Amino acid sequence: MAFDPNVATAQYINSLGPAALQKAHDYTVGKEWMLLWGLLVSGLMTVLVVRSGLLDRLETRIAPRRKNLRAFLVTLVFVIVAALIELPWTLYASYFREKAYGRTAQPLGDFLGQSAMAVGISALLTALFMIGVYLLIRRAGKAWWIWSGALAAAGLAFIMLLSPILIEPLFNKYEPVPPGQVRDAVVAMAGRAGVPPERVFMFNGSRQSNNFTANAGGVGNTARVAISDVALKNASLDEVRAVTGHEIGHYVLKHTYWGILFFSVLAIVLFWLADRLFPRVARAFGSNATIGDPRGVPIIFFLASLFGLLASPLLNTFGRTLETDADNYSLRTENRPDALSTALVKTAEYRYPRPGKIEEFIFYDHPSVEARVRRAMEWKAAHPEPPTP
Repeated sequence: MAFDPNVATAQYINSLGPAALQKAHDYTVGKEWMLLWGLLVSGLMTVLVVRSGLLDRLETRIAPRRKNLRAFLVTLVFVIVAALIELPWTLYASYFREKAYGRTAQPLGDFLGQSAMAVGISALLTALFMIGVYLLIRRAGKAWWIWSGALAAAGLAFIMLLSPILIEPLFNKYEPVPPGQVRDAVVAMAGRAGVPPERVFMFNGSRQSNNFTANAGGVGNTARVAISDVALKNASLDEVRAVTGHEIGHYVLKHTYWGILFFSVLAIVLFWLADRLFPRVARAFGSNATIGDPRGVPIIFFLASLFGLLASPLLNTFGRTLETDADNYSLRTENRPDALSTALVKTAEYRYPRPGKIEEFIFYDHPSVEARVRRAMEWKAAHPEPPTP
């Protein structure tokens, strides 16, 4: 009987069982609704901060001539205060709900500690970035938003350069893959792709999540491929090879650089919209700030949240394109369609594998597991293994 990719795909997805599929569906649909609720929470937080007058009072206490210090401190305080106001929502969305669905075993104290550290780092980096934004507004006049793309590119490259060596090790332990068959295979794969073997790591992702994950990140000398201990513990050797081939694909295909370019262009669009919409939105929130006033930073952040939600289909299409490229790279270089499929099915526990076309287009930053498995099975049908002598 001829091999049928559609039948094979259905068998892989159905192997999860009805209960697991329903649970994945409920979890995924709930997260999609939470995008809207998150925007409403952001709007409420913006109202509270603006109406409190906290940033207005802070700005008046800093000498007008110290514009960079004013931008830095006002943004820093805003990010921290916003995180505190949104803490109940963050606890529900990122901890208690994840716990209820079995996606994390992290103790609450550890979650709160890591969240506080993340807020501190985010506040510092965001405040530094906003110094540049307000400098552009002052120096570049009406065309300031055009230069925002260059600022975003520099900021993203800076964060990606530092993140693997200064930020990520604060949250997880990164170490070489333990000696054995898995390490030998991963090092050999990395060498063939031109990835330095010392840039392939295992990290204790189980500290935060039970999800089967791996990632590629960094730029230049800090670029690396990292595989969660959850994936290494729960995967066969062939699955590790297939998943590592996917992540090496991100590295070889320069997806980090494409991401910097893409998000820099989006930054230009965002700041252009902010330049046009700021006065109207500020008035709606009860603020008399202009776009050049640091005390108006909550308005800019709300506009960014709104823009991010409305641009979700574009953002997610870009993400799906890169993920498809990486899957294809793994299939071309490793030719392990079944192992890639079984590894992908393990991610279906937290990403419903059978969304509708519209749902996938709007909400999925990865192709659906069903679509990815089908491509793997189509590859298998087009590249049958030679018969064993």
